[in-house]
Amino acid sequence: MSTKKECVALLLAGGQGTRLGVLTQKVAKPAVPFGGKYRIIDFTLSNTINSDIDTIGVLTQYQPFELNQYIGNGQPWDLDRLDGGAFVLPPYVTAKSGEWYKGTANAIYQNIDFVDRYDADYVLILSGDHIYKMDYNKMLQAHKQKGADCTIAVLEVPLSEASRFGILNTDADGKIYEFEEKPKNPKSTKASMGIYIFNWKKLKEYLIADEANKNSSNDFGKNIIPNMLNANEKMYTYDFEGYWKDVGTIYSLWEANMDLLDGESGLGLDDSRWKIYSRNEAEPPHYVGTRATISNAIVSEGCEVDGKIINSIISRGSRVEAGAEIYDSILMPNTVVKKGTVIRHSIVGWNAKIGENVQIGTDQSKVKEKEIAVVGPFKNIKDKSVIKAGEMV
Repeated sequence: MSTKKECVALLLAGGQGTRLGVLTQKVAKPAVPFGGKYRIIDFTLSNTINSDIDTIGVLTQYQPFELNQYIGNGQPWDLDRLDGGAFVLPPYVTAKSGEWYKGTANAIYQNIDFVDRYDADYVLILSGDHIYKMDYNKMLQAHKQKGADCTIAVLEVPLSEASRFGILNTDADGKIYEFEEKPKNPKSTKASMGIYIFNWKKLKEYLIADEANKNSSNDFGKNIIPNMLNANEKMYTYDFEGYWKDVGTIYSLWEANMDLLDGESGLGLDDSRWKIYSRNEAEPPHYVGTRATISNAIVSEGCEVDGKIINSIISRGSRVEAGAEIYDSILMPNTVVKKGTVIRHSIVGWNAKIGENVQIGTDQSKVKEKEIAVVGPFKNIKDKSVIKAGEMV
């Protein structure tokens, strides 16, 4: 018998991430490296424990092995608890079902027993592929104060971009009266962040009814949220102010990494009150040689740098030889860049080996969305190769 928990978190981490191309051929999107020493999922896991929510189910599906291994017993995030902690929850066979998660709502439906095990009053539903820092406990308190059945975190977006998001239209007190999925003519700029808090008993009723509907897409945005609105349930928005980015595309992943180098972006990682935790191997301190030039860069543990690094992120265990130049780029863990190579506005996947005198990417001062060059994990790029802007190899 488990101890009762007021709020249990469920983190949807099964996304295939097809728009990240070669970076997600062998790993789920939340497991993709980020910021020199992290994985994308570290931000959501860290937010959860920093918010004093200590029971979290991580729902995996696509290429789960590396993500499962990475999370392990949850120790790096202080989630290795005797009661509660982190649990990896893949789809599994029961007497009732034995199928893959069909949608976000079906994923939660398949884990009703997990939430019931803790007799939770509330459930917090999260995504594992966003970069942000957020106190979910403040959102929970707002949910309780308003007597809400559902609270949806929203972010103000420019009107010109609102048609890319699920838009929530509200009264002055934040009560939701309409939800529009990617509207052509948005009526507001309150964009859903895909972060929800539900009264568990209420949500459970809707999940069971949704599963029984053979015509349903089993999705929160398409089914659960509209069904609750149509039934006049108490639904409110929670305004989030701060840095948030969905890193679902190559450009947004590159951009979020670059934001770490921008002191005005709001994505600082040096806040001792809100640490981002990760599972890292023990690495020696990074070494910077006498011929190296480094400006506005992150160079992680275990790196050896003898080349030129400008406005770039060099992830743990990487090596940049003398004469190599890296501009506005991300080297993921354990990459090697040989002498004479120039890399600009690019992402180089983990364990890649870049030969001598290779040219990768564009030298434009401002790149456009389709101009980030990508070298896949474990790739060996031959000497004198040329990889153009926007190419993915």
